[in-house]
This record gives sequence, C-alpha cells and structure tokens, in this order.
Amino acid sequence: MEAMLTALLAGIGLCLSLIVAPGAQNVFLLREGIKHSQGGRSHVVILAAVCLASDVILISAGVGGFGVVIEQVPWLFDVARWAGVAFLSGYGLLAAIRVFRGGSAIDAGAAPAAPAPAPAPGGSGTATLVAPAATRTRTALVPAVLTCIAITWLNPHTYLDTVLLLGSISTNYGDARWFFAVGAILGSAIWFAFLTFAARYAARWLRSPRSWRVLDAVIAVMMFALAGVLAFD
Repeated sequence: MEAMLTALLAGIGLCLSLIVAPGAQNVFLLREGIKHSQGGRSHVVILAAVCLASDVILISAGVGGFGVVIEQVPWLFDVARWAGVAFLSGYGLLAAIRVFRGGSAIDAGAAPAAPAPAPAPGGSGTATLVAPAATRTRTALVPAVLTCIAITWLNPHTYLDTVLLLGSISTNYGDARWFFAVGAILGSAIWFAFLTFAARYAARWLRSPRSWRVLDAVIAVMMFALAGVLAFD
C-alpha cells in the first residue's frame, strides 16, 4: 500500500512539474478561457477536457510501453517535430497578425442584446432571424477543439515528456506503475482545472483592445520561440 501511495504522489508531482511550463497548449487554453469568460465556462471546460483526454491516452501509452516503439522508429519523432514547427509558426503568425489588426477585446460590462420586437398583429413587419449566442459559441468551438488537438498532438515535446519520460520513470515502480499513471493523470486534471478558473479572473485585466494586443504579442513571441527550439534543438 505504501508503494502504491508513493507511486501515486510521484506521478502527481512529476506531471505538475512538467505541465506547468508555459507551453503552447497552456497558452492556447488560457487565451480561449479569457476570450470566452463572459459566455460561461463551458467553452474552456470542453477544451480542458480535450487536453485531459489527450494526456490520459499519452500517459497510458507511455506506461504501457509505447515509448519503446518511438525509440525503435526514430523517424516518427522527426516527422512530428517538423509538423510541430510548421503548426507553431503558423499559430504565432496568426497571433502577430492580430497584434497589428486588433479587434479583440472583452466587453465585461456589455448587456445582452435585446430581442427584436415582434410585429404587431396584422402588421406588415418583416421578421429578422438572429443567430443566438449559444449557436455562435458552438460554431466557434469546433475550430477551437481542432486547434487544441493539433497543438497537443503535433508537439514533439508532448511525446518526450508524456510518453517517453513518464513512461520510462514509471518502470521504477514495478507493479505500482499504474498508480504512477493515475497520479500523473490526476496532476494533469488539477492543472487544467486551475487554468479554467485562472482564465476567468485574468479576463478582468483584458477588457481593452490594447491589452489583447499585448497578450497576442506575447503569444506570438512564445510560439515563434517554441518553433525555433523544435527546429534547432
């Protein structure tokens, strides 16, 4: 029992030490959470669930021995690396474009739009159909989920940290290695839950287009830096 608890706590601690680093996934999730802070938490919760589900798959694969496959087929890592360079560079370019174009802001005090008045009985008014906010949110969620999946699965550091590193360390715990895996998954869940709440409070400081330009500038620099690290590491 003590060995199982030790493995569980080690998994939580190691996963948190790896995932807290300001990587592309964390930056994207935080930005989406801030952007949709006024529309409820459902948007960022879904994205956090996608990130957590990805970690569950990758951690399980690493502990189950999939890391050995990557070690035996090194060209798979090279393919993932250059795909990651291309994707991170593109995402950084989009952030840089937003810096110059602007247009992003959180209007925390905006009141919901009033519904259009119904035409009087017998009148000749023309009904206007306006897409509800919930529909627009669901539509915006699809590309956000696809971007989140791409950021997670096209980043070679994901495989280094989650599959190879956690997978190799888990072998030190023998039969308790799956408790180590559960701990790592719990660590991932703790971090993504923290990000969903942190984004809501961070939104208070990002109510103007200028503050969003600063955030996008930081994101652009970080994405280009990460792409450079992948390309020349």
